[in-house]
Amino acid sequence: MGEPATLLRVLVQQRHWRYRDFVTAFERAAAQAGVQGMSVSEAQFRRWTSGRIKTMPGPDTRRALEQLFDVETAALFGPPPALSASASVTPAAYNLESEIAMTARDAADEAGAAAAQSVSDTTIDQLRDDALSLARSYGAVSAFNVFRRAKVLRSEAEHQRGLTKVPVQQQDLLIVAGQACALLSTAAFDLGALNDSARLARSAALYGEMARFDPLRAYATGSLAICAYYTGRPSESVRHVRTALAYAGLGDTAKRRLLSIEARAHGHLGDRERATRALVASTRQDRGERDALHDDVGGEFAFNEERLLMSNGTTALLVGDGAAAEVTAQRALDLVASRPPARQSVSVRGKAAADLAAAQVLRGDLDAAAVTLETVWVIPAEQRVAGLLERTGALRRALTAPAFRGTGVAVTLGEQIEEFGRLSAPRQLGTGSGLLAIEP
Repeated sequence: MGEPATLLRVLVQQRHWRYRDFVTAFERAAAQAGVQGMSVSEAQFRRWTSGRIKTMPGPDTRRALEQLFDVETAALFGPPPALSASASVTPAAYNLESEIAMTARDAADEAGAAAAQSVSDTTIDQLRDDALSLARSYGAVSAFNVFRRAKVLRSEAEHQRGLTKVPVQQQDLLIVAGQACALLSTAAFDLGALNDSARLARSAALYGEMARFDPLRAYATGSLAICAYYTGRPSESVRHVRTALAYAGLGDTAKRRLLSIEARAHGHLGDRERATRALVASTRQDRGERDALHDDVGGEFAFNEERLLMSNGTTALLVGDGAAAEVTAQRALDLVASRPPARQSVSVRGKAAADLAAAQVLRGDLDAAAVTLETVWVIPAEQRVAGLLERTGALRRALTAPAFRGTGVAVTLGEQIEEFGRLSAPRQLGTGSGLLAIEP
């Protein structure tokens, strides 16, 4: 390449600067010299370092260059200092102190920019606590209120996610948003919006996938399985469960829930053998394994013993085992009653009572069913969710059997069931169109 044409080129080569390095340093020096907004094009940089200039730069440019190199501009654009023929070519002294100072300024600026692209850990902790509180209070509030709160929570988690570039914060916020989306799905289902519930469950599963958080993917996929058999697709439900069970890192609680869902799906298919096998397997998940969603967050994400009993009682009814259904539903009711009042699930109590009444009707004891249903009638309208309405709807159909025609108790119970459904939240809010697929 020959000898450098200018002292400026020598100094640039000493620093191993490419154009982008030079322009960064130049813009900073210009600002330090009181010249704001000044920069240099790459073409100008090439002319300067090659010596192909006819006039000196303007005053502001000279100030910036002299700030940067601490050398007069005329000397910068002149030839390098002459050396004797015997002297080795020695570059001008390297200003190490200046280079260290510039590197320190660069680091400070870039660290500050990075800090501006994060959010407070306290904010994330609060959102995480909000998700936990909402999940654990689900059984005590209406599905409508849960939906509204979960909607706000998901929106806020997404807003904060847009403010941070820190990977661990991104992951934490994805998990919170995914939990909120899963609760939105459950609330939509309880309100009878089954298609929207499935759509929200898919979104929750996607959040779990993006966050690499398989317990959330498993929970959401289990919710898809429930939506599938409630809308007349039990074979698809089984496939969803099989997919969810293959995810890594699931605890005993997650597996109990999924196997119970699978048992229900086989029950809807009329496959008593497979339903019984899945039902038994759901009761034998006791390896002491936990996960961060079903166990650590818990609440609506948990699947405690009374919920397992309630679900398995429904499966027994589906396969025509009235005796097992009656025993299992009664055990679920007894277990709910044994809990402190704040931990008694209205939903589980209502569904188990409806199943117990159905088992009693199956053996022809309408008087016992009428007594059992007193537990159902007192459930507030806003907590009469889709799963409960499905059970009372099935009971209403059972009461129209030829053996009960003209029976006063059957007629009265049928009227009560119709009124119970008419006043329910899905009917009153107009969200229960999806229930048409599961009710007469």
